[in-house]
Amino acid sequence: MQTYPLQSMSVEEAAMLQFQVVDCITKVFEGHESLTRGDLGVVMGINMPVTTRKAEKVIAEVFGAEACILVRGAGSAAIRFGLHSMMRPGDRLLVHRAPIYNTTAASLEMMGIEAVEADFNDSEEIRRVLTDNPDIKGVLVQYTRQLPEDRYDMHEVVRVIKQIADIPVLTDDNYAAMKVKDIGVQCGADLSCFSAFKLLGPEGVGVIVGKQELIGRLVKESYSGGMQVQGHEALNVLRGMVYAPVSLALSARVNEECVRRLNSGEIPAVKQAFLANAQSKVLLVEFRENIAERVLEEAEKSGAAPNPVGAESKYELVPMFYRISGTFRKADPELEHRMIRINPMRAGADTVLRIIKESVERVV
Repeated sequence: MQTYPLQSMSVEEAAMLQFQVVDCITKVFEGHESLTRGDLGVVMGINMPVTTRKAEKVIAEVFGAEACILVRGAGSAAIRFGLHSMMRPGDRLLVHRAPIYNTTAASLEMMGIEAVEADFNDSEEIRRVLTDNPDIKGVLVQYTRQLPEDRYDMHEVVRVIKQIADIPVLTDDNYAAMKVKDIGVQCGADLSCFSAFKLLGPEGVGVIVGKQELIGRLVKESYSGGMQVQGHEALNVLRGMVYAPVSLALSARVNEECVRRLNSGEIPAVKQAFLANAQSKVLLVEFRENIAERVLEEAEKSGAAPNPVGAESKYELVPMFYRISGTFRKADPELEHRMIRINPMRAGADTVLRIIKESVERVV
């Protein structure tokens, strides 16, 4: 199987991003403010906590965007709100020819948006579909891979779209933000949406960065006190974003070491190992025999987490050993019996390989 994982930042590059986030915080917050829990409620004049407004300004500056809004409902709601800001019921939306993520599909159905497909791996097909369908009003691009064979480059996809049509582009940056050098808006998209929970932040907070015009529409509609992300939550978003880049880069480095060691024959029961973005960047391990299900059962006994929480959330410390994604199972149903996926989370390669080895030995 050939996969095309996204290029992760190095630990050194991630450290520079951490420094950049802290630098942006110091430009917006006074020193004592970062040592508080922030304010609450709908402050007169801005109709939201002052702390939240400042945190949004920091995040916009980190990604070089015009504006930012924190929303309730994590990454899925961020995408839903983003689509709402740029689309109307009955509009047509260009998407990649691949299974749409479940919550995103629900958003399209809820809003009455018609999806028009094109293969984003093929620039000429993108041009052709946009030319043949001039009534398409927007584009949704998922940053991470939807199919094992996906290899499209975000810069190139956005560039091609903007050459053909003057329409807004929204990118789903979940599992990519603060892992790759440029998120969607840094590639030329109009909105980028992702979950703060996947960046060591609080549960249920989504982030939208991008064009002021589009985000301004959401700010006007989000006037209810219950919709506001409160000051303490906003500060926790920033704290997560400070620590996430280096943590994620270390995980990527562990993944690469595991691939090298497994493919060198360190564990004979392993046929091959490789990396894939499915959706998070993970280690895929294929065994020589159909022992995947039993290895997963044994791995939990050796301390591996059996399921995700937020996929790289602040709660996930030990490596996660999990069945391969539905997309991969659909591509080859037999893979489920001989292949597993592993996310190292905060563990080192020695821990990951020890758990594989112990689990295989108990099974065999």
